[in-house]
Amino acid sequence: MEIKFKNVSFVYNPKTPFAKLALDQINVEFKKGQINGIVGKSGSGKTTLIEMIDALIIPTKGHVEVDHFTVAKDKKIKRINDLRFQVGLVFATPEEQFFNATVYDEISFGMRYFNYKLDHIKEHVSDALKMVGLTDKYLTRDPFTLSNGEMRKVAIASVLVFNPKVIIFDEPTIGLDDKSKNNLIKIIRTLKTRYQKTIIIVTHDVDMLHKIVEYVYVMYEGKIVMEGTKYEVFKEELELKKYGVAVPKIMAFANYVLANKQIKLGYRDDINDLIKDVYRHVK
Repeated sequence: MEIKFKNVSFVYNPKTPFAKLALDQINVEFKKGQINGIVGKSGSGKTTLIEMIDALIIPTKGHVEVDHFTVAKDKKIKRINDLRFQVGLVFATPEEQFFNATVYDEISFGMRYFNYKLDHIKEHVSDALKMVGLTDKYLTRDPFTLSNGEMRKVAIASVLVFNPKVIIFDEPTIGLDDKSKNNLIKIIRTLKTRYQKTIIIVTHDVDMLHKIVEYVYVMYEGKIVMEGTKYEVFKEELELKKYGVAVPKIMAFANYVLANKQIKLGYRDDINDLIKDVYRHVK
């Protein structure tokens, strides 16, 4: 499922003294089956952009194409829930929105709300748990007794239960320790490679993003100011600094060695591979 923004602008509180331009003529395309990253300092328009994909926010101008759906101010979306079933949005710290007594009730809540058949619900819940690396033993657990990492997995499963084609993560590593972050990275990779999901990740955690993302968009004051592969974007350390975006540590180190030692290490996803390059050049 491809997603296209065409001349999209959005203004909060229009026709009031508090009007604020949040998105300014955005033209961008998220390709099917790709892991995309969106970075930018707070207030740059990242959350506004992703909430348009499942029509939580409607453009002031322009339109968003999501498969055969069109999100636009002058166009009413027929069967809007069909769109939202295709686009799974995992909010930052989604476990804070838990309110059910068991993991099963939490994951199945949306399906029960929309009157899915009971036998189908059980099957979908079980499949969603497997996709995040949990077993059916968790179904009767109280979600509030789980670890932060397990709670995040349950929150993701509650989105996956609808088997969406697109999954959007908004600041997915908030509150997670390194082990849970690594587990999350594995889940996202599996969603892309095994289940062919299109992934969009909004985050300030550029180190996590660099490990898994394929294409990066940089936002600043409501505009897309940079885009390209992660290597093309993250090597531009000075340019990113202008927009308040940090460089992944592994890229910053490679840039430092090149600038100060004139040694070109190349760009790696894994710090261990980079260290091997350092020793190779030292010898």
